[in-house]
Amino acid sequence: MAIEIERKFLVKGTSYRSEAFSSYEIRQCYIAHENGRSVRVRITDKEAILTIKGPSDSRGMSRFEWNHQIPVKDALELFGLRQNGAVEKRRYLVHSGPHVFEVDEFHGENEGLVIAEVELGSEDEVFEKPAFVGNEVTGDHRYYNAYLAVCPFSKW
Repeated sequence: MAIEIERKFLVKGTSYRSEAFSSYEIRQCYIAHENGRSVRVRITDKEAILTIKGPSDSRGMSRFEWNHQIPVKDALELFGLRQNGAVEKRRYLVHSGPHVFEVDEFHGENEGLVIAEVELGSEDEVFEKPAFVGNEVTGDHRYYNAYLAVCPFSKW
């Protein structure tokens, strides 16, 4: 069983763009989302991934996650089964010490929202925060992509 351990932060400024070693577009939707469990379809510049996530722990930091690459054609068909809107964003990858921060700059109805995430090996793992990292929002359900598909940032 794969456990995802991550922390989320709001982002200050735009320095992450020049610090990024890579970036790519993401379009994703949710086929199912209930009681913290979700089935997501994600299409990037190069691939499509089907993901199943379990509910987060009490701190919102850890959860079961299973990923499987699927043909882009199949992913596009699965978009027709989505429960709500799609989430669109550009992801920037930024090194910080031995970690990589994923900075998501949202588009569409979530325009203006920028979130940084770092995946960890354990909940108490120490990591170096880049200067662009702001307030922590780990565990705040409003910043989960599944929530943003239902209640976009522009409607808060």
